[in-house]
Amino acid sequence: MASTGHTAPGPAGPAADPAVRATGIVKRYGSTLALDGVHLTVRPGEAHALVGRNGAGKSTLVSVLTGMVRPDGGTVAFGGAPAPGWGDTAAWQRKVACVYQKSMTVPELTVAENLYLNRFPGGRAIRWRTLRARARELLAEYGVAVDPADRIKDLGVEQRQFVEIARALSCGARLIVLDEPTARLDAGGIERLFGKLRALRAQGVAFLFISHHLQEVYELCDTVTVFRDARHVLTAPVAGLPRTELVRAMTGEEPAAARPVRTAGPPAGEPVLRTEGLVLDGRFAPLDLTVRAGEVVGLAGATASGNTAIGETLAGLRTPGGGRITVRGRPVRTGSVPHAIEAGIGYVPEDRHRQGLIPGRSVAENATLTVADQLGPLGTVLPARTREFAHRMITSLDIRTTGPGQPVAGLSGGNQQKVVIARALAREPSVLVAVRPTNGVDVKSKEALLGVVREVADGGSGAVIVSDELDDLRVCDRVLAVFHGRVVAEFGSGWSDHELVAAMEGMAGGGSGPGGPRERYPGRPAGTDGTDSTDGTEGTAP
Repeated sequence: MASTGHTAPGPAGPAADPAVRATGIVKRYGSTLALDGVHLTVRPGEAHALVGRNGAGKSTLVSVLTGMVRPDGGTVAFGGAPAPGWGDTAAWQRKVACVYQKSMTVPELTVAENLYLNRFPGGRAIRWRTLRARARELLAEYGVAVDPADRIKDLGVEQRQFVEIARALSCGARLIVLDEPTARLDAGGIERLFGKLRALRAQGVAFLFISHHLQEVYELCDTVTVFRDARHVLTAPVAGLPRTELVRAMTGEEPAAARPVRTAGPPAGEPVLRTEGLVLDGRFAPLDLTVRAGEVVGLAGATASGNTAIGETLAGLRTPGGGRITVRGRPVRTGSVPHAIEAGIGYVPEDRHRQGLIPGRSVAENATLTVADQLGPLGTVLPARTREFAHRMITSLDIRTTGPGQPVAGLSGGNQQKVVIARALAREPSVLVAVRPTNGVDVKSKEALLGVVREVADGGSGAVIVSDELDDLRVCDRVLAVFHGRVVAEFGSGWSDHELVAAMEGMAGGGSGPGGPRERYPGRPAGTDGTDSTDGTEGTAP
């Protein structure tokens, strides 16, 4: 994508009342302080980036700005007027709208029906010809080339986003929040999206742009605000802001001057996992990866980077478009969860509630799902063997439970995660693949869970941690930074937060001056869908 510089704010100009001004916003969830007196101002016609690491408070602020969450302190104003009353959904929709990474349209309905959902012209008696004609006029007004009669499910990601933006503007909103809008777009789609946003900004529409890809901040935005640990850290014009300063604000860590990327030598152990030319459904660059016995390798990447897709492919949840996977030199039948288990790949999914546990079952039943064939003769499952096996896992992983028969739903988050890991380790795998293994657990449980992963490697197996949480990655011997499906940097032990975050955000190898990165959208073929979400893999993982 060509670098076109920064578009000036629209005709409303900087003297007009801000599109939104949030002042002193505080939000608590129990003992957790999600927002600590933060502030944000977005002016008409401005593209304003809001960035920060996971847990910084970005999503909470968006929920406050869109009327979804009531703050515990502070004020919000749109165009100089106080925000609508709490619960007045229609009034909020006339002020602000959010286009999420996951489409909020109704797939089975047409474009016209989605545009006017819950506000059909004519009341109960819908005149379909009139509805489609109005939809066509609305789409034309904002330059959206979509047939109003098309069903949403038949549109591409880019077209669905344009429909959502048009719907928001038709309600009267002049502030649009874009939450990771490019995560599922190819380079051409991003080009067209940015062109459309620039045209709308010229009409005075303001955008709050949330992205993990910092080069897009330099490409599109005038101003950037950084949150860190629920606090406001920085607001500055993008033009002239060094990239190292932006990353420093996000991490709180000074960059190391002229420090080269460090690469550790391979451990003494033999390879336990190897991928050769692995193609993830043709979306990303082919992957060559080697994990050795005794080694923990991290795959670090932000949302939609492709690292989760790699983990799911290793576990058999996705079928690659090409390449091969071997475990201890033996080929693995790709796209098959049972074969991945048999080959010696243990897997800890990202979402234990949706993919990792059967809530209505006991600790013992959940922990032994992968070894049912070992719990009795001729395919039977003997309760005594199940309990005995579960007792061993409970003891070895220090699972805090009343016993093997306790329903897994009654455990704490950390202990539930230990049950998921117990199941993954039940067959003594050659390699453990763990996707965000400490997601949603407390600090003490995080240390215990990462200690288990370290013990797996120290016992002669290998481990892969797929995560964007820096604390998860500190246990690794090597960390590979993944951006848009391609490994862009490799770090040995002792990496700095600044270095790794810069690589994860697509800024590896760049200088310290302002502007785009050395290479834009690496590894993302034109015409592909760069989503990192699970495709048809709902349910319990291996």
